[in-house]
Amino acid sequence: MPSFLYRYCISFCLLMVFSLSSAQSERRERIEIDGEVLTALIYDDDTIFIADLDDVSITSKRSFANSEEQALYMRYRRYANKVYPYAVDAIRIFRELEDCTDGMSRRQEKKWVRRLQKELKDEFEDPLKNLSKTQGRILVHMIEKELDTPIFFLIKDLKGGLSAHYWNTAGKLWGYHLRKGYIVGEDPIMDMVLNDFDISHGD
Repeated sequence: MPSFLYRYCISFCLLMVFSLSSAQSERRERIEIDGEVLTALIYDDDTIFIADLDDVSITSKRSFANSEEQALYMRYRRYANKVYPYAVDAIRIFRELEDCTDGMSRRQEKKWVRRLQKELKDEFEDPLKNLSKTQGRILVHMIEKELDTPIFFLIKDLKGGLSAHYWNTAGKLWGYHLRKGYIVGEDPIMDMVLNDFDISHGD
């Protein structure tokens, strides 16, 4: 959608809401629906529910050199939709870990990381081990793109050099170099898909 058209739609929606609010008497109520409490604006006989929605990414229509590229894009998109929640959780946990361990000694930090690792293993091991090679690669790229750091160095900072080298060697068996990280332009179709997803958390 062209930017001017997008701005027009937003302006039109705001104008509609303003017209409603000026023409009708308004009251605000908290209403429970299926166990969830929502805020509602009530104008005479009309009810409008207020909710926080996730960010929406608006991009121009994609163009592809051939049908194979388009098929690859659609496959990456399906995989990205599947791993997106895990990427968001990973970024959130990493940010919280940074905050919690700030000012800790290296020993205290390692103890905290070990405890967190056990909790994460119990929660995420089963769903993550069932990911395909490509799904795992997209998940790793999402995290690397957001943190602007190869996974190798994240592991090294959290678990030490031996763990980082172990996982780097294991990754090579799957054709992935953790030390190398995500490089823009290396896979243009991957770039398109990653640009479609905003995984920032609380920034």
